[in-house]
Amino acid sequence: MILLDISFTDIFNPAFYLEHGGLWLLLFIVFAETGLMIGFFLPGDSLLFIAGVYSNKLINAVIPGGLGSDFYNLLLLIILITSAGIAGNVVGYWFGKKSGTYLFNKKDTLIFKKRYLLEAKDFYDKYGAQTIVIARFLPIIRTFAPIVAGIVNMNKPKFIVYNVIGCLGWVICMTMAGHYLERFFLLQYDYDIKDHLEIIVLGLIIVTSIPFAWKYLKEKCKGKAKP
Repeated sequence: MILLDISFTDIFNPAFYLEHGGLWLLLFIVFAETGLMIGFFLPGDSLLFIAGVYSNKLINAVIPGGLGSDFYNLLLLIILITSAGIAGNVVGYWFGKKSGTYLFNKKDTLIFKKRYLLEAKDFYDKYGAQTIVIARFLPIIRTFAPIVAGIVNMNKPKFIVYNVIGCLGWVICMTMAGHYLERFFLLQYDYDIKDHLEIIVLGLIIVTSIPFAWKYLKEKCKGKAKP
């Protein structure tokens, strides 16, 4: 039996998952992020971005020679990831519907933090069904949003529509950004972003963390403003 030498930082490194698990691990992570409620700490956005960069490699690994062109390889990757994301949200919705308010009374565990569920609930109360679309672009919120939708018994057909739209938008934006930015810099500037992915990942983490940092600062300011 071969054991991987995994460090703590590897858990947050999207390239690590693609290198050691390839396409199948990528699809499982996208599904697990919402379907199994254990992926809130995983680098979802940066993982999809890097998947776009390595789209040909990922598809060629399961279909020798790929589909004959970069575009078709990328299209197949988008279809597969989107399917995994949609399925994950459906499972999350089902779990929320079955659990009812149980999760709001559940104590924190290693993989469950009630404050994340409450944040998703606040977000849903503010944006309604649109949360299912918006949440795809927000770490942590996207993990718990479908669960909240199930708990509040959101109309199922409406949930499915918003689920498909949100997942398609998220996957297309992130994978195409990775794929075409890599090609653009390589062709225009002879600069391979594969050699500097850690900087890009750091930038994506910072950008996706801005909404939470902004919310935290607003709450701190409100707290200080109270007499």
